[in-house]
Amino acid sequence: MSLPRSRPAPGRIRVLPPVLGTAVAVLLLAGCTGTGEPKSAGHTAGASAPARLWPERSPAPQPSSDEVGSHERPARLSGVPRVPSGDIRKVPLLTVVEAQLRAGSELKGTPEFDRATTRKIEHCATDRKHCPVRTPQYRDLNNDGKDELLVGIESPDHNLALWVFMLKNGALTRIMDAGVTPLAVEVTGGDVIIREPTGTPGFDMRTVYSWDKRTQSMALRVMEFDETYRTTPRKSTS
Repeated sequence: MSLPRSRPAPGRIRVLPPVLGTAVAVLLLAGCTGTGEPKSAGHTAGASAPARLWPERSPAPQPSSDEVGSHERPARLSGVPRVPSGDIRKVPLLTVVEAQLRAGSELKGTPEFDRATTRKIEHCATDRKHCPVRTPQYRDLNNDGKDELLVGIESPDHNLALWVFMLKNGALTRIMDAGVTPLAVEVTGGDVIIREPTGTPGFDMRTVYSWDKRTQSMALRVMEFDETYRTTPRKSTS
């Protein structure tokens, strides 16, 4: 269910802050002697522009709008009553989930669940203990003063279907659809931040989705390696 992504090997580049870098440069160039005379720091390599490899080869073409994934476009969800009040909290969570599942291939990019997970979803109303649908979360992600709905459905292999919905003119509209294997999902300043494990010890994959006015959806903005995420152990109440 998780989306395949190519992940480059992580690299770490340490950059000195401007003030500190200037101070170090002055010390290297000037030095300190008993007589106060400057001391040479030696030969410094000259700066050069990047050398392009295989310049005779044509660059890859930009994808057309038809090739852009559907998760980058808002998709109205049918089968959910309109909400004239604009309060998305009034939309029943299971109604949203069931409508999303029914949509199936109509909304391309929707994760497919195994039969066991689907069966548990269908019985969420009567068996909350085994329901894979996480508690709904509400956050204002597009800074319009109204909350959006974040829905997460977990499968047995720890994959998570993560959907974000908003109300547009009273109609429920999906603005984000991602399949992830999260170590953590966070929201800050309107950004949805997902940390996932990688095959590189000491590093996690950090992915950030942000509101895009052009597409009217939560668009993938950042995908990078970051230092391993460590959660704070919960204190025992016993």
